[in-house]
Amino acid sequence: MLRYLARRLGQALLVVAGVVVLTFAVMRLVPGDPAVAFAGPKATPEQLAEARARFGLDDPLPAQLLTYVRDLLTGDWGVSLRTRQPVRDDLYLAFPASLELVGTALLIAVVLGIPLGVLAARYKTKFPDFGVRFGSMLAVSVPVFWLALALQTIFASNLGWFPIAGEYDSALDTTSPLTLWTNITVVDALITGNWPIFTSTLDHLVLPALVVAAYPTGVIAQMTRAALIEESGQDHARLERALGFGETSILTRFALRPALGPVLSLIALVFAYAIVNGFLVEAVFNWPGLGRYAAESIRSLDTPAIAGVTLLVALVYVLANLVVDLLQGFVDPRARTR
Repeated sequence: MLRYLARRLGQALLVVAGVVVLTFAVMRLVPGDPAVAFAGPKATPEQLAEARARFGLDDPLPAQLLTYVRDLLTGDWGVSLRTRQPVRDDLYLAFPASLELVGTALLIAVVLGIPLGVLAARYKTKFPDFGVRFGSMLAVSVPVFWLALALQTIFASNLGWFPIAGEYDSALDTTSPLTLWTNITVVDALITGNWPIFTSTLDHLVLPALVVAAYPTGVIAQMTRAALIEESGQDHARLERALGFGETSILTRFALRPALGPVLSLIALVFAYAIVNGFLVEAVFNWPGLGRYAAESIRSLDTPAIAGVTLLVALVYVLANLVVDLLQGFVDPRARTR
């Protein structure tokens, strides 16, 4: 297990190094002069020179890359050209809201996707299987912005069951101010017992979380079904049938654990996809997360902020893959030899 962990850590570090170099290259290839964006279009030559010196834009590219890596290692992710605040501070405020949304969506996807996959495998080629496969295909295929607008129109505008946008009712900032601990609103409200904001956040979270969860739920259900069908054809499953175990027992007691290996790997992939896919959902539902921050940064050609968002998403993806690899090695010892 230790060798397996060391191998995965080495691979993760290589991926992070590649992302850092790629992010640096993108920052230098984006059209526009960061010094002009920072100092303003009416800046004097002296102000432009000061801005270029501040960002090291006159240094050779290898020296700029070394400075960039050194700054990242010391926690300096640059200064946003738009907000004039450290990018790290901006991300610290924006990322928890995205994590709240994506985390809730993935919880929904796992809770729904795995049982649906088991149901489809249990009744393979029968009506429940066709229903799960059709629903999964629909969830994977529907455009996320269309689904967001449809749910918003039906359940918010027409029926009035859920709020149409926002993270929680802004009026509660006056009547029930929230004490921040983690910057994840639903967690902080639960920790501090702020039930008005907690219930309001849950109400606002339902529709965007369902939209983000649609694609992961469909993919996880299909992968669980395929993995269980393959596992139920192995020698151990035939032996279990010979010993008198029923199909449901074979699937849930014996086949599900080894079948979870590829499903866990898939969860890491859909986690990163859900973060990026959530950018559109955040725009539709006015959710104050990375999506809104990234969109505003792109509009203003804020290269340090764009690079910060890119690097953060990549780090989260690598970390999620590492955690899933460790869980996979624990659940299925055969994975440690790969």
